[in-house]
Amino acid sequence: MNTTWAPAEQPDNFAFDAESEAEIVNVLKKYPEERKASAVMPLLYIAQRQMGRVTGSAWIPLVAMDEIARRLEMAPIRVYEVASFYTMFNTKPIGRYHLQVCTTTPCWLRGSDAVTEACRKATGIHHFGETSADGLFTLTEVECLGACANAPILQVDDDYYEDMDGPRTEALIADLRAGRRPEAGPAINRMCSAPEGGRKTLLETSASSSDQK
Repeated sequence: MNTTWAPAEQPDNFAFDAESEAEIVNVLKKYPEERKASAVMPLLYIAQRQMGRVTGSAWIPLVAMDEIARRLEMAPIRVYEVASFYTMFNTKPIGRYHLQVCTTTPCWLRGSDAVTEACRKATGIHHFGETSADGLFTLTEVECLGACANAPILQVDDDYYEDMDGPRTEALIADLRAGRRPEAGPAINRMCSAPEGGRKTLLETSASSSDQK
């Protein structure tokens, strides 16, 4: 099959492993039998995660899409349409770590250019969409990741690394290269999207409030 979104070189076969099968059972419980085609997105994601787990490259080959079509009793082209539309699905092989840089306005204003440059410097990648020579990293430009309060964001696989800058990005990539995955979340001293250094308001404790009564 000739497509512009899938590579010519494809594996000959694909089968869900035991871990994926267990996930599929739980997913299909959410849909009536006659509506099981609605599970196409979860099954695509399960296939992508399995490829990452088994081969080190989280992508979805055509044979996996065909297997999903068979399992859900839908035309293969319907699966292809979904897989090729959403950027969360990788239809081509990627590196072991998928570096996804948000460059939308909030992240750009907060320094996503420095994050992008650090990714290029640390991996040797020159342009978005490329994979590093050692096969470890693929760099992708993405649209808003919905974490604007913690901009700029670097998503690695499924994890958000927040409040990033150039040096923090280079340190993160060095850890990944060494086989260490740092804890995801804010890179500065704050919890979730709270202010840096802790709360600035509502500082009174319940005890002091009781005293006032």
